[in-house]
Amino acid sequence: MRRALLLILLCCWSFARFAYAAPLPQILPADSAPAVMAPPAHWRSAEQSWLTFPEWYLVHSPAEYARYLADDRPPSQFPWWGHIGQLWRSYARVSQAQLASRPRQLNPGYHLMIVVIATSTTCEYALRSLYELSIGRLAELSRQHGPTAEERFAAKTAQDYVDFIRERPWYEFDFLARLKSLWRDTGYGGNDLLRKWERKYALSTEYGIKAVYAWLIAKATRATYDAAQPVTAVFVDRWQDRLVGGWPEIKRIKSVREGGELLLLPRYHGFIAPAVAMARSGTNFSEIAGNGADTRLLLSVLVPADWAPDSEGAVSVFEQPVLSRPGEKRVVISVPIRDLAQNLRELDGMGIHIEHIYDF
Repeated sequence: MRRALLLILLCCWSFARFAYAAPLPQILPADSAPAVMAPPAHWRSAEQSWLTFPEWYLVHSPAEYARYLADDRPPSQFPWWGHIGQLWRSYARVSQAQLASRPRQLNPGYHLMIVVIATSTTCEYALRSLYELSIGRLAELSRQHGPTAEERFAAKTAQDYVDFIRERPWYEFDFLARLKSLWRDTGYGGNDLLRKWERKYALSTEYGIKAVYAWLIAKATRATYDAAQPVTAVFVDRWQDRLVGGWPEIKRIKSVREGGELLLLPRYHGFIAPAVAMARSGTNFSEIAGNGADTRLLLSVLVPADWAPDSEGAVSVFEQPVLSRPGEKRVVISVPIRDLAQNLRELDGMGIHIEHIYDF
């Protein structure tokens, strides 16, 4: 027992050590080096736009699962193994593309972190698949009266989790509170008791294990590393005063005499909406996180299966079918920073859902 506990603690520490390691010294692309406007604290190296995709797939995948549950579809039929395959294939593809474009920027620490979290997710999804296809499936077939209170609770929690991890580290999500709420708010009797109590067991196990694991990761991480910057520094060619009232998240840092504005935008998922609003207003980007106009970044869109990118400077890096929604796919696009705003304007005009902009 003590050996097992020591092994778990060692794994948790290793995950925290490598998944949240301090960034490597920033290597700015040659095209941006002469005229970097962002303060050094906001520089992030160019390869991170590529390498963050596997991390964000671990947001996109739970988002697909949350939407799946919201449609009252059975967990036993969710494509767990398909998502494992997509995770590893996408990592291989972005690694190949990143090395082809910038072979000297290897960032081994980031690669190690991706391997650790991808392996952890593979184990989780494999175990969930085995459980849902056996015990979960049998309990699922016994249901006669629509979704149980526990199933509705699971669907809401899955969406709450996705909304949270789009902005904050996963380990800060309060799994313990959800475990308590599961038992407090879903009752003990009623219809379909077999399914009801099977879901209580499955969800209690999931939330309980994740609560302990998250606590260990959070403790190790906060004791060792500073929090990541929650904002992204961008340099743009103009400022529209009418954006001030509508987007208080956009902070002006300074104006440049020769023209242009240095701004701070929210990072992660929060970057998308203000970036699109700025693009609509006619603003163009020339630097993001210390990377210059010729530096390529990634963005992903969710589109019909027959759609193909046809915008200036845009190159399709790879595509993935949305496995639980036939006829829909994810397209991962590489675009130079100088053409980002134009691409956003075109995608927005076509009503295309911009899933994420990988802002380094």
